[in-house]
Amino acid sequence: MTVSVGLGMPAPPVPVLAPRRKTRQLQVGTVGVGSDHPISVQSMTTTKTHDINATLQQIAELTASGCDIVRVACPTQEDADALSIIARKSQIPVIADIHFQPKYIFAAIDAGCAAVRVNPGNIKEFDGRVKEVAKAAREANIPIRIGVNAGSLDKRMMDKYGKATPEALVESALWEAGLFEEHGFGDIKISVKHNDPVVMVAAYEQLAAQCDYPLHLGVTEAGPAFQGTIKSAVAFGALLSRGIGDTIRVSLSAPPAEEIKVGNKILQSLNLRPRKLEIVSCPSCGRAQVDVYKLADEVTAGLDGMEIPLRVAVMGCVVNGPGEARDADIGVASGNGKGQIFVKGKVIKTVPEAQIVETLIEEAMRIAEEFEDDESADAGTPVVTVS
Repeated sequence: MTVSVGLGMPAPPVPVLAPRRKTRQLQVGTVGVGSDHPISVQSMTTTKTHDINATLQQIAELTASGCDIVRVACPTQEDADALSIIARKSQIPVIADIHFQPKYIFAAIDAGCAAVRVNPGNIKEFDGRVKEVAKAAREANIPIRIGVNAGSLDKRMMDKYGKATPEALVESALWEAGLFEEHGFGDIKISVKHNDPVVMVAAYEQLAAQCDYPLHLGVTEAGPAFQGTIKSAVAFGALLSRGIGDTIRVSLSAPPAEEIKVGNKILQSLNLRPRKLEIVSCPSCGRAQVDVYKLADEVTAGLDGMEIPLRVAVMGCVVNGPGEARDADIGVASGNGKGQIFVKGKVIKTVPEAQIVETLIEEAMRIAEEFEDDESADAGTPVVTVS
């Protein structure tokens, strides 16, 4: 027997608020989905899918922003005809989003999409086509997401409950999943979306207690960027902090790349995704002796795109400033027209206020270079082979 022993120090475990809820495992193209895999971040293109170049360009932008899986709309035959090229050329898995016409489900499967999202509430005679859909998806080895939305809830559930209650959303989703299971198909992911975070959280809590399907989280029609970010962060935080959720989509009335930025930040804040750049800055008050807002904005802009895990503290007074700056990787405690620059807990210099931003960025770049050198060295870490 041969055993390879790495000589590097193991990374300490990252604390999380709760263990992940155990689910069955799915494969969406190259991305694993379920409790054995990291939580993935999704978005949806806003282009007309049949405009292949524009759609692929937006997918490339989303990929660069950190998107793991992308969904594209398929309302017309023209869109369905474009799916094969898009699925083949996209760098990340493509999910086809199907409403109204069941024929586009089969077109998406034939086109090689990594998964298909169906909305049972508005697809014509969907229940009667489940056997065919299950057979096609099983033969192609792709999962199905059952996406139940408050705005397009199955009429039977509306008649029974009167409105899109958590119970109505859950019953609709599990009814449809049960039809697939009757035909021997269980590669299913579920979403039960609502525009009210309270209703949405309650629905997912009930759903999580009644099944082991992976769950895709979303507050649907969350609104403009500010409102939608707040609603999504509140709802996702409530669920993810209890281990509920396997993929997420932040729905904003904003460019899709903004959805990805917010989604990644939510996961990073809960230690569910490795943290990258984090700016710690005080809200300012009457004690501040520098323009903290301006400093924080300029440092953020200067470090935009930095991918290494780095905490930068930009502080404006002597109460919390030194402590926060000392605790960060890099920090400044400002006052009286100057700033004390901290690196890894130690003061390395004091600079005039006009040089604070420049100095912080220089130190950040230096640390980034050292980090990359260490990463390269780790890649070549020697191992001891015992025979």
